[in-house]
Amino acid sequence: MEYIVHLEKDRKLSKIIVESLPVLTLRKNIPIRLMGSIMSQQLSTHVANVIFRRFVDLYKGKEPSVSMVLATDPTLLRGIGLSNNKVSYILNVASFCIEHKITDKKLQKMDNESIIELLTQIKGVGRWTVEMLLMFTLGREDIFAIDDLGIQQAMIRLYKLDNSEKKAFKEKMLLLSEKWSPYRTYACMHLWQWKDDK
Repeated sequence: MEYIVHLEKDRKLSKIIVESLPVLTLRKNIPIRLMGSIMSQQLSTHVANVIFRRFVDLYKGKEPSVSMVLATDPTLLRGIGLSNNKVSYILNVASFCIEHKITDKKLQKMDNESIIELLTQIKGVGRWTVEMLLMFTLGREDIFAIDDLGIQQAMIRLYKLDNSEKKAFKEKMLLLSEKWSPYRTYACMHLWQWKDDK
């Protein structure tokens, strides 16, 4: 894999690259995936998957359109295990996507920062959520999730970073990540995998 050859130039990172990871691919129905990201916040992967399945089951087992979600009774959404906040954030995504005519095609044409700028206008959608969307739905290979706690913990351990001064810590992280470009998403994936295997 081309990205592995590039990332292995970083001697410390090369120690944790044990196998190739799934290749990033472009997935359909991006607004619904964004709702899925909101549903999964602060939940384990297993619980998040269960809730997303229940969500799809509300629409006879098929992923709904954005307008179908907007027309859904909030009590039904609460009934699948979502908090009041998450329900309102999901409905915010639905109305924003309709109002701004957001489609898969429109987002695919945009660069990473423009997508972050656009979607973080939605109440309940932060930068991290959009970064996950860019990585795992839009298949963008050069995203560095600097605010992700797992990435921070892995880099503290692997690079012996001091995180007592937040600003200096993040600057150091950013500097280290620059040499991984244009494959920073894959570097993040290896860091997560290494941290989880420890």
